[in-house]
Amino acid sequence: MATNEQSIPGHVPQPRRSTLTPDYQRDWPEYYTAVDGKPPRDTLLKAASLFSNEPVPSGGGVRTAIDIGCGSGRDAHELLRQGWQVWATDIHPDSQKWTVEGAPPNAVARLSYVQAAMEELPVNSELPKAVSLINASFALPFCRPEAFESVWRWIGRVTVDGGRFAGQFFGDRDEWMCVRPKSHFTRAQLEQLFCGWKLEHLEEVEKEGDDATGKPKYHHVFHIVARRGAGADRA
Repeated sequence: MATNEQSIPGHVPQPRRSTLTPDYQRDWPEYYTAVDGKPPRDTLLKAASLFSNEPVPSGGGVRTAIDIGCGSGRDAHELLRQGWQVWATDIHPDSQKWTVEGAPPNAVARLSYVQAAMEELPVNSELPKAVSLINASFALPFCRPEAFESVWRWIGRVTVDGGRFAGQFFGDRDEWMCVRPKSHFTRAQLEQLFCGWKLEHLEEVEKEGDDATGKPKYHHVFHIVARRGAGADRA
């Protein structure tokens, strides 16, 4: 398990007016524009690289992925370039335009777009029942706290044995903790959450910086790639 911590010892983030609304949402079209042209997330690339060193599914089948909160499609597009079948999901209607129109032309047949809130994904009939990868780049922190357990258990059920999760969680010292504390985790809580998974990459980053739209923010983020263990609880 890789660990790389960038922290400021003893630092306590100074309160600032949050860039989020009380329901923990943001200006998503502004966000899509801000990240336009940026490369896929490192966690997605790490997960895809790990798969590339493993045998393809039986019968030479195509690997499958669900991209939760796909946004502008930067991760979905990379998976398509690598030959994956992808179900890209997001709640905002603008996401579909960015994701579908930006897809590699020769890969459109392997892309399915599902407009839905992540809280609705466990009961969405358009999604497959089993996939090799769940990608959730900076998505799950925006899940409503009362629905998180249901969504997380669904992720465990739909990820096949040997499949992977790639994504981010906000830490308990992140500046946005003041907006919705239940959406943030301590390191110990996160390790407990991944019981039944093998953490192949865990990078904890804590730093002053800007958010994607250039607004100042104190970050405490966990970047994770994890492999689903055989026989893990799928209740």
